[in-house]
Amino acid sequence: MSEPGGGSGDVVAPTGSREEPELEETYDRLVGEGHERLDRPLLPLVSTGLLGGVDVGVGVLAYLVVQTETGNHLLASLAFTVGFVALLLANSELFTENFLLPVISVVAKEGTVVQLLRLWVVTLVANLVGGFVMAGMIVVALPDVHAAAVEAGSLYAHLGVSWRSFFLAVLAGAVITLLTRMQHATDSLGVKLVPAVTMAFVLVGAQLFHSVLDSILMFAGLLTGDADYGWFDWLGALGWSAFGNLVGGLVLVTGIRLLRIPHRVAESRAQGQTG
Repeated sequence: MSEPGGGSGDVVAPTGSREEPELEETYDRLVGEGHERLDRPLLPLVSTGLLGGVDVGVGVLAYLVVQTETGNHLLASLAFTVGFVALLLANSELFTENFLLPVISVVAKEGTVVQLLRLWVVTLVANLVGGFVMAGMIVVALPDVHAAAVEAGSLYAHLGVSWRSFFLAVLAGAVITLLTRMQHATDSLGVKLVPAVTMAFVLVGAQLFHSVLDSILMFAGLLTGDADYGWFDWLGALGWSAFGNLVGGLVLVTGIRLLRIPHRVAESRAQGQTG
């Protein structure tokens, strides 16, 4: 006969209790890394964003060449993944990669909303500048890809404001934020390469609506001079896709993950030094 308060209940711990230490450790690491991003000086922040645009531009180059040569969208999407491999290995950064770590840091009061907005705006602008330069060089150097560039850019420029385009953007934001979370779950570079390739393939293969990637494709189409859309169409697509990306990254991935450890979030907010 077991003692009062004894028995199997004292021996077998709930599954959640075994997972909790790992979740809390991951949470603490994400808060720390997000804080570093928020505190990054302006020049390194700009250069990291510019390189992010250049790296994705390399992926666009590979995509357009393979699309032109094969006419196969899935093969071209696979070729594009070189851009996200470059992002990882070069330690550059995309606007949409900042929907997890720095947001968690702000929630934990290890950073401010002003710092977060600064990070988002500077990174997005730098991504677009770097991507624009790459698009210009691609169009001048490789006239054979003009038709593919116009076709790809036109697809996103004409999505318009609709539930379809909104959810394409939401899915894109969720995919990239999940990519970030997966890469920060391990210290192994080899393992980090897996989501870099697979998630990039999902993003382009499914033709999701990504603010930076699709802007570079639209830039390439516009710079050929043959596009059936204009700069205002690009600007509208950028604003709508960025909004959807934010919703997807913040709600579907970051917000739900924070709900798994509400007590740890409350503790870190109580200990945080910023408002």
